[in-house]
Amino acid sequence: MEALTVDRERRAEVGRMRRARTRARIVAAAFELFGEEAGLFTRIEDVARRAGITRATFYDHFSGMAELREAVTHEVVHDFLSAVTRTVALLADPRERASAAVRFYLRRVGEVPGWGWSLVNLSANGVIFGAETHRQAEITVVEGIDAGVLDLTAPAVGRDVVLGTTLAAIATMLREGTAKDYPEQIAAAVLRGLGVAAGEAEAIARRKLPALAV
Repeated sequence: MEALTVDRERRAEVGRMRRARTRARIVAAAFELFGEEAGLFTRIEDVARRAGITRATFYDHFSGMAELREAVTHEVVHDFLSAVTRTVALLADPRERASAAVRFYLRRVGEVPGWGWSLVNLSANGVIFGAETHRQAEITVVEGIDAGVLDLTAPAVGRDVVLGTTLAAIATMLREGTAKDYPEQIAAAVLRGLGVAAGEAEAIARRKLPALAV
Protein backbone atom coordinates (compact mmCIF):
# COMPACT_ATOMS: atom_id res chain seq x y z
CA MET A 1 0.00 0.00 0.00
CA GLU A 2 2.81 2.38 0.91
CA ALA A 3 4.52 1.68 -2.43
CA LEU A 4 1.29 2.50 -4.30
CA THR A 5 0.95 5.79 -2.42
CA VAL A 6 4.53 6.77 -3.24
CA ASP A 7 3.97 5.85 -6.89
CA ARG A 8 0.84 7.99 -7.10
CA GLU A 9 2.66 10.92 -5.49
CA ARG A 10 5.54 10.51 -7.90
CA ARG A 11 3.21 10.48 -10.91
CA ALA A 12 1.45 13.58 -9.59
CA GLU A 13 4.80 15.35 -9.17
CA VAL A 14 5.87 14.42 -12.71
CA GLY A 15 2.53 15.75 -13.97
CA ARG A 16 3.03 19.06 -12.15
CA MET A 17 6.55 19.40 -13.54
CA ARG A 18 5.37 18.65 -17.07
CA ARG A 19 2.57 21.20 -16.73
CA ALA A 20 4.99 23.83 -15.43
CA ARG A 21 7.37 23.22 -18.34
CA THR A 22 4.55 23.55 -20.86
CA ARG A 23 3.35 26.79 -19.27
CA ALA A 24 6.92 28.14 -19.34
CA ARG A 25 7.16 27.27 -23.07
CA ILE A 26 3.95 29.16 -23.76
CA VAL A 27 5.16 32.24 -21.87
CA ALA A 28 8.56 32.09 -23.58
CA ALA A 29 6.95 31.82 -27.01
CA ALA A 30 4.66 34.77 -26.28
CA PHE A 31 7.62 36.78 -24.97
CA GLU A 32 9.44 36.24 -28.27
CA LEU A 33 6.40 37.20 -30.32
CA PHE A 34 5.53 40.31 -28.32
CA GLY A 35 9.17 41.37 -28.57
CA GLU A 36 8.85 41.72 -32.35
CA GLU A 37 7.69 44.94 -34.00
CA ALA A 38 4.45 43.32 -35.21
CA GLY A 39 3.91 41.58 -31.85
CA LEU A 40 0.80 43.66 -31.19
CA PHE A 41 -1.10 41.36 -33.53
CA THR A 42 -0.03 38.12 -31.83
CA ARG A 43 -2.84 35.54 -31.72
CA ILE A 44 -3.36 32.37 -29.72
CA GLU A 45 -2.60 30.38 -32.87
CA ASP A 46 0.76 32.16 -33.22
CA VAL A 47 1.72 31.42 -29.63
CA ALA A 48 0.64 27.77 -29.91
CA ARG A 49 2.63 27.33 -33.12
CA ARG A 50 5.76 28.94 -31.66
CA ALA A 51 5.46 26.87 -28.46
CA GLY A 52 4.82 23.64 -30.36
CA ILE A 53 1.47 22.94 -28.70
CA THR A 54 -2.17 22.70 -29.72
CA ARG A 55 -4.78 25.38 -29.16
CA ALA A 56 -6.48 23.05 -26.67
CA THR A 57 -3.25 22.77 -24.66
CA PHE A 58 -3.02 26.57 -24.60
CA TYR A 59 -6.44 26.72 -22.97
CA ASP A 60 -5.34 24.15 -20.40
CA HIS A 61 -3.00 26.85 -19.06
CA PHE A 62 -4.57 30.21 -19.92
CA SER A 63 -8.15 31.40 -20.27
CA GLY A 64 -7.19 33.63 -23.19
CA MET A 65 -4.80 36.31 -24.42
CA ALA A 66 -5.61 38.73 -21.59
CA GLU A 67 -4.37 36.29 -18.94
CA LEU A 68 -1.33 35.40 -21.05
CA ARG A 69 -0.49 39.09 -21.54
CA GLU A 70 -0.48 39.65 -17.79
CA ALA A 71 1.75 36.61 -17.23
CA VAL A 72 4.21 37.73 -19.91
CA THR A 73 4.17 41.31 -18.64
CA HIS A 74 5.13 40.01 -15.20
CA GLU A 75 8.02 38.07 -16.72
CA VAL A 76 9.14 41.07 -18.80
CA VAL A 77 8.92 43.69 -16.06
CA HIS A 78 9.14 42.12 -12.60
CA ASP A 79 12.89 41.70 -12.10
CA PHE A 80 13.75 45.02 -13.74
CA LEU A 81 11.05 46.88 -11.81
CA SER A 82 12.29 45.31 -8.57
CA ALA A 83 15.83 46.52 -9.30
CA VAL A 84 14.61 50.02 -10.20
CA THR A 85 12.41 50.19 -7.10
CA ARG A 86 15.27 49.18 -4.81
CA THR A 87 17.55 51.73 -6.45
CA VAL A 88 15.25 54.76 -6.44
CA ALA A 89 14.19 54.01 -2.85
CA LEU A 90 17.63 55.33 -1.86
CA LEU A 91 16.76 58.76 -3.31
CA ALA A 92 15.15 61.10 -0.79
CA ASP A 93 13.27 63.33 -3.25
CA PRO A 94 10.09 61.79 -4.81
CA ARG A 95 10.66 63.96 -7.88
CA GLU A 96 14.09 62.43 -8.34
CA ARG A 97 12.65 58.94 -7.83
CA ALA A 98 10.11 59.52 -10.60
CA SER A 99 12.74 61.00 -12.91
CA ALA A 100 15.24 58.22 -12.31
CA ALA A 101 12.63 55.49 -12.89
CA VAL A 102 11.65 57.01 -16.24
CA ARG A 103 15.29 57.28 -17.29
CA PHE A 104 16.09 53.70 -16.25
CA TYR A 105 13.21 52.37 -18.36
CA LEU A 106 14.13 54.43 -21.40
CA ARG A 107 17.81 53.62 -21.19
CA ARG A 108 17.02 49.91 -21.06
CA VAL A 109 14.94 50.25 -24.19
CA GLY A 110 17.96 51.81 -25.89
CA GLU A 111 20.03 48.80 -24.86
CA VAL A 112 17.43 46.06 -25.46
CA PRO A 113 14.96 47.12 -28.19
CA GLY A 114 13.11 43.77 -28.05
CA TRP A 115 12.30 44.45 -24.41
CA GLY A 116 10.91 47.81 -25.44
CA TRP A 117 8.72 46.28 -28.14
CA SER A 118 7.37 43.84 -25.54
CA LEU A 119 6.35 46.77 -23.32
CA VAL A 120 4.69 48.62 -26.18
CA ASN A 121 2.82 45.61 -27.51
CA LEU A 122 1.76 44.26 -24.12
CA SER A 123 0.58 47.69 -22.98
CA ALA A 124 -1.57 48.23 -26.08
CA ASN A 125 -4.39 45.99 -24.84
CA GLY A 126 -3.81 45.94 -21.11
CA VAL A 127 -2.55 47.91 -18.11
CA ILE A 128 0.43 50.04 -19.19
CA PHE A 129 3.63 48.18 -18.18
CA GLY A 130 1.54 45.75 -16.11
CA ALA A 131 -0.11 45.97 -12.71
CA GLU A 132 3.14 46.11 -10.71
CA THR A 133 4.60 49.12 -12.51
CA HIS A 134 1.18 50.78 -12.61
CA ARG A 135 0.92 50.47 -8.82
CA GLN A 136 4.51 51.59 -8.16
CA ALA A 137 4.13 54.69 -10.33
CA GLU A 138 1.08 55.75 -8.33
CA ILE A 139 2.89 55.14 -5.03
CA THR A 140 5.72 57.46 -6.12
CA VAL A 141 3.24 60.15 -7.15
CA VAL A 142 1.38 59.88 -3.83
CA GLU A 143 4.68 60.29 -1.98
CA GLY A 144 5.41 63.43 -4.00
CA ILE A 145 1.97 64.89 -3.30
CA ASP A 146 2.28 64.12 0.43
CA ALA A 147 5.72 65.73 0.50
CA GLY A 148 4.31 68.85 -1.16
CA VAL A 149 6.68 68.72 -4.15
CA LEU A 150 4.16 67.60 -6.80
CA ASP A 151 1.22 69.85 -7.66
CA LEU A 152 -1.56 67.53 -8.80
CA THR A 153 -5.32 67.24 -8.34
CA ALA A 154 -5.22 63.44 -7.96
CA PRO A 155 -2.63 60.62 -7.86
CA ALA A 156 -4.15 58.98 -10.94
CA VAL A 157 -3.40 62.11 -12.97
CA GLY A 158 0.28 61.95 -12.08
CA ARG A 159 0.45 58.20 -12.60
CA ASP A 160 -0.97 58.55 -16.08
CA VAL A 161 1.42 61.39 -16.92
CA VAL A 162 4.38 59.21 -15.91
CA LEU A 163 3.26 55.99 -17.58
CA GLY A 164 1.62 57.47 -20.66
CA THR A 165 4.52 59.75 -21.48
CA THR A 166 7.08 57.00 -20.91
CA LEU A 167 5.18 54.56 -23.13
CA ALA A 168 4.93 57.13 -25.93
CA ALA A 169 8.65 57.87 -25.56
CA ILE A 170 9.51 54.17 -25.83
CA ALA A 171 7.53 53.92 -29.07
CA THR A 172 9.35 56.96 -30.44
CA MET A 173 12.75 55.52 -29.51
CA LEU A 174 11.93 52.28 -31.30
CA ARG A 175 10.50 53.85 -34.44
CA GLU A 176 12.54 57.03 -34.84
CA GLY A 177 16.04 58.27 -34.19
CA THR A 178 16.33 60.12 -30.87
CA ALA A 179 19.06 62.13 -29.21
CA LYS A 180 21.34 60.45 -26.71
CA ASP A 181 19.83 62.54 -23.91
CA TYR A 182 16.26 61.75 -24.93
CA PRO A 183 15.59 59.92 -21.63
CA GLU A 184 16.59 63.08 -19.75
CA GLN A 185 14.41 65.25 -22.01
CA ILE A 186 11.44 62.99 -21.35
CA ALA A 187 12.11 62.85 -17.60
CA ALA A 188 12.15 66.66 -17.47
CA ALA A 189 8.90 66.82 -19.45
CA VAL A 190 7.29 64.30 -17.08
CA LEU A 191 8.33 66.36 -14.05
CA ARG A 192 6.88 69.51 -15.61
CA GLY A 193 3.66 67.57 -16.19
CA LEU A 194 3.67 66.69 -12.51
CA GLY A 195 3.78 70.38 -11.58
CA VAL A 196 7.52 70.84 -11.06
CA ALA A 197 8.92 74.22 -12.18
CA ALA A 198 10.79 74.04 -15.50
CA GLY A 199 14.23 74.93 -14.09
CA GLU A 200 13.94 72.43 -11.25
CA ALA A 201 12.61 69.73 -13.57
CA GLU A 202 15.55 70.13 -15.93
CA ALA A 203 18.09 70.06 -13.10
CA ILE A 204 16.58 66.96 -11.49
CA ALA A 205 16.36 65.11 -14.81
CA ARG A 206 20.07 65.73 -15.42
CA ARG A 207 21.31 64.42 -12.09
CA LYS A 208 23.63 61.44 -12.25
CA LEU A 209 21.80 58.14 -12.10
CA PRO A 210 22.82 55.78 -9.32
CA ALA A 211 24.03 52.32 -10.26
CA LEU A 212 21.08 49.98 -10.75
CA ALA A 213 20.72 47.60 -7.83
CA VAL A 214 21.36 43.94 -8.62
